[in-house]
Amino acid sequence: METQALSSAELASLREAVKARLSWETALTDEELRSVIESELFASRTVRALTAVERQAAVNRLFHSFRGLDALQPLLDDPLVTEIMINGHSEIFYERLGELFESEIRFESRERLEDLIQSMVGQVNRMVNEASPIVDARLPDGSRVHVVLPPIALKGPTVTIRRFPAQPILMEGLIERGSITGEAADFLKRLVRAKYNLFVSGGTGSGKTTFLNALSQWIPRDERVITIEDAAELQLRSIPNLVSLETRNANSEGKGRIGMRELIRASLRMRPDRIVVGEVRGEEALEMLQAMNTGHEGSLSTGHANSAKDMISRLETMVLGGADLPIGVVRQQIASAVDVIVHLSRYRDRSRKVAEICEISGMRDGEVELRTLFEFEEEGERNGVIQGGLRKREGLIHTEKLRFAGLGREAER
Repeated sequence: METQALSSAELASLREAVKARLSWETALTDEELRSVIESELFASRTVRALTAVERQAAVNRLFHSFRGLDALQPLLDDPLVTEIMINGHSEIFYERLGELFESEIRFESRERLEDLIQSMVGQVNRMVNEASPIVDARLPDGSRVHVVLPPIALKGPTVTIRRFPAQPILMEGLIERGSITGEAADFLKRLVRAKYNLFVSGGTGSGKTTFLNALSQWIPRDERVITIEDAAELQLRSIPNLVSLETRNANSEGKGRIGMRELIRASLRMRPDRIVVGEVRGEEALEMLQAMNTGHEGSLSTGHANSAKDMISRLETMVLGGADLPIGVVRQQIASAVDVIVHLSRYRDRSRKVAEICEISGMRDGEVELRTLFEFEEEGERNGVIQGGLRKREGLIHTEKLRFAGLGREAER
């Protein structure tokens, strides 16, 4: 990882010198821009105190400030960095191979960070300012960007970037990593093919989006799929007939917002075979459940929760937040719409695994009833790595969709 060879003041001075030599009428190639930067750097007194490695780092930093993402570019160029956290212009942390580190590189000023934020959100037609200080966006490579500005963020502009691999991880890759067993993966493959409605739950950073991408590889290629997200990050590359929808924030006048509820309603008129909602967070949960209940089987979604049981409670809360319905009606809606919940956890050894796979078997005593089909069983640690595996507990009760799809009876009751 590159270090910061020059002070913020020195970087700012050199950048201004380079800008003074650039012509707005002539577009420079990357090589020509690097040549201008090197010329200015070697003409300055600062270069005399730098080693060859530090000089190259300074050239790269200046180049990235013109053509890249400034202080973030070295981190974005590292494929092993999965998350970048900016707590104001002078603090940058990143996650690499599951461990957190503090970067030696800093933004030279708060203004430079603010300029970069506006550039990032502007690329996807988003807006963020003091009046609307929170926004979700994405980078051209698909990375998810979450921005919070002052006065909400007390230490200065705060940015969190969640990165995804250039090629989506397939289920085979998750099996190799120990995130799921081959037996459980084959079980889920049959459920997806048979059009069971699945929810993937888990905490922050548990791998929900990655797992949803992996599940989508089993959707038949002849189906029409609609994806709905706050910020597009799903990579359903095996689906030819794919429509991707993304929410839109309100404009400066507070108008023009298009939320998840509106997009789910719109998707129902687009003749979908399946609807995939990146993450259900609020009142749109009711529309999602209704879609699952009205012929759009095989739909997939994710949600934040601490367990499969907690996902049920979260869905109840989300539905009640957008509709004045009796709790019994809400629970019945959930029980009839969702077939299986796959819960993911991030363990203390930083591994991400399927913790449980549960079937919603129906209602009992006014509550949604869950049956544990698979459960991760921990068997201690070895060299700091958790040992254990995903064990089968019970068989699937509702096998009608499997039989209808010609996939046979999955399990005895």
